Amino acid sequence: MRRIVVATTNPGKLRELSMLLAPLDLEVTGTDAYPGFPEIEEEGRTFEENAVKKARLTAAFTGETALADDSGLEVDYLGGAPGVYSARFAGEPRDDLANNAKLLELLKGVPWEKRTARFRCVIAVATPAGKVLTAEGACAGYILDQPRGTGGFGYDPLFYYPEYGKTFAELPPEVKNRVSHRAQALTKMKEILANLLKK
Repeated sequence: MRRIVVATTNPGKLRELSMLLAPLDLEVTGTDAYPGFPEIEEEGRTFEENAVKKARLTAAFTGETALADDSGLEVDYLGGAPGVYSARFAGEPRDDLANNAKLLELLKGVPWEKRTARFRCVIAVATPAGKVLTAEGACAGYILDQPRGTGGFGYDPLFYYPEYGKTFAELPPEVKNRVSHRAQALTKMKEILANLLKK
């Protein structure tokens, strides 16, 4: 069985990816299976730069095909911010509540029609030989003026998804995992990987 290493130590993300990649008959592992794996600084200006960097470095260190993702929230009124800085929007250490509070403050008094936003995700796969493939997914919605729901994480309680009339934090996980930006990118990447593995 061929192995793919996901550039994460997050067990939840690893489980999600393992389920999605299951039809490809791959052994999916995280970087914590490789002692001494270095911390990778995300200093790119785009989601693609960060995802590609993480995938390349992981493939080089492990000698295996590697998969990495980078994602975040883009708010039109804020010129696309927080973007690649989504996780640390309010500074270090990363704090979801502080990030949400800062976003609400910046959008105070902004009318509904100008509160458009999208979650964006780029997934990169790199081989030890240096080949890199990417796939992107995006999910459009609006930013509420107060949080709703207790599920999800990050900006989910503020991100209103019109198709279901709920925030991402109000959607059942199985629904969110079907429509989200990450799910869209993963679906595309699964097709790319299937073709890559045939060769």
